[in-house]
Formats: sequence, C-alpha cells, structure tokens
Amino acid sequence: MNKILSIDYGLKRTGLAYAEEPLNIALSLITINTNEIFNYLDNYFKSNKVTKIIIGEPKSLGGGSTDSSKLIYSFQEKISKKYAAIKVELYDERFTSKIARQVLIKSGVKKNKRKNKEILDRISAVIILQDYLKYQSFSKSSKT
Repeated sequence: MNKILSIDYGLKRTGLAYAEEPLNIALSLITINTNEIFNYLDNYFKSNKVTKIIIGEPKSLGGGSTDSSKLIYSFQEKISKKYAAIKVELYDERFTSKIARQVLIKSGVKKNKRKNKEILDRISAVIILQDYLKYQSFSKSSKT
C-alpha cells in the first residue's frame, strides 16, 4: 500500500507521521533525533512504499519566512536529492505546535507528560499531514 510521510523537522528532534492511500488518515509514527533522520528513512523506505513526503514549512503570521525557514529549505533540498523518486512538498505548519499542545490538554494527558517534546513533535507531524490531506481533498472536490 502506498504511503505519504509527514516530517516535522527540527534542530534536535524530528516528528514523523504517515497515511496510507487511499484511506488518507494521518497516524503518528515516531520521533527521532534529527541527526538520525536519513538512517531512519533509508530503513523505512526499504519496507514501505512512500510516494510523497510532506515537510512542515514554518511561516510567520503574515505568511513570510521565519528564522527556521533556511534550515527547512536546506533539508528539503537534501531529501529531494537523496530520494529523487519520491515527490517532496512543503506544507504550512503555522500553529501546529499550539494545536498539538491543545490536543494533549483536551485528551487529558497529565502536565508532566505534556512537557515531553517528543510527543508534541509526533502530534505536530500528524496535524501537518492531516491538514495537507484535507486541503488536497478539498482542492480535488472543488475542481469537479
């Protein structure tokens, strides 16, 4: 089954999520140390057919670049070259960390566990992917 992979890339940690086509429901995968991302992806791609990678793109409130933008664009370039057969797209990740915190609060996760940034990174990757899938579905339905 084809998969879409979502990456919430950070300096220290990277959250990953995936969705299987045609179900298109984003599911949490893992949070890993960023310096291990390519080793992890190499192994993941050996046993999973990934057709698209969505990378969270940080944007300012006004839609412009942020301090993190250069880091993300550099990562996008590296991942596009290394995995040239897989389509790579950026998708707006504004507010995903805040939404992820709210998800944890509303789901009753205790305060000390909410401080675990690994969980936030994973949930952020899920939110990025689910928003992307929703946007793609809306775009397709509005064209018909």
